[in-house]
Amino acid sequence: MTSEDQTITNRVHLAGEIVTEPKLTHEICSEGFYEFFVSVPRLSDQRDVIPVTAAERLLCDRQIKVGDNICIEGQFRSYNKMVEGRSKLMLTVFVKEFIDDDNGTVNPNSVELTGYVCKDPIYRTTPLSREICDLLIAVNRAFNKSDYIPCISWGRNARYCRTLAVGTKLRVAGRIQSRNYVKKLSDELSETRTAYEISVGRIELLPSDFHAVNDCAATVNNEDPEE
Repeated sequence: MTSEDQTITNRVHLAGEIVTEPKLTHEICSEGFYEFFVSVPRLSDQRDVIPVTAAERLLCDRQIKVGDNICIEGQFRSYNKMVEGRSKLMLTVFVKEFIDDDNGTVNPNSVELTGYVCKDPIYRTTPLSREICDLLIAVNRAFNKSDYIPCISWGRNARYCRTLAVGTKLRVAGRIQSRNYVKKLSDELSETRTAYEISVGRIELLPSDFHAVNDCAATVNNEDPEE
């Protein structure tokens, strides 16, 4: 994946193993959309397990099942879902097309986004003094919608990102990662949850334009991840 085509604002390539059966999540204009999870290898022995959404018409053309290895070209999308009475930002890879097996010649997990910083960056250091900076990037798409994608940068990139103002236009490239964390529900109860985010490998500052970016807390769209 390269940044040669300036019109591409959201592009994902995934290659991995299907680990759940496709499940119908919603319908739009009488077409079903199905979610399943794909396990994608890292360079280490770990794997990222990533949610994927595909339209019924794509699944009719290509029957898939648990254990299949697939390659996907698509976009990283966000939408809001009511969970226990609260709006929760959900993330999924929206399939544009299934492609032939690349035989390992292409990075199995790559993403490139062009968008705008829409909340103040959060910079911190770990107990081992590793520098981290969290960003939320608004990525425009058709029909006046936007996707709001959490990104995490490290080290020198983290130090750079902490200085970015809301509205800054960026191009970021990296991989989609899944990360488990423990959420404390009360003094007695806690549960393990999974977060999805872009682990940033490369970041590029782009010239600003006339697009306005509002506070994401108020503007995250409440649409399902359709076309």
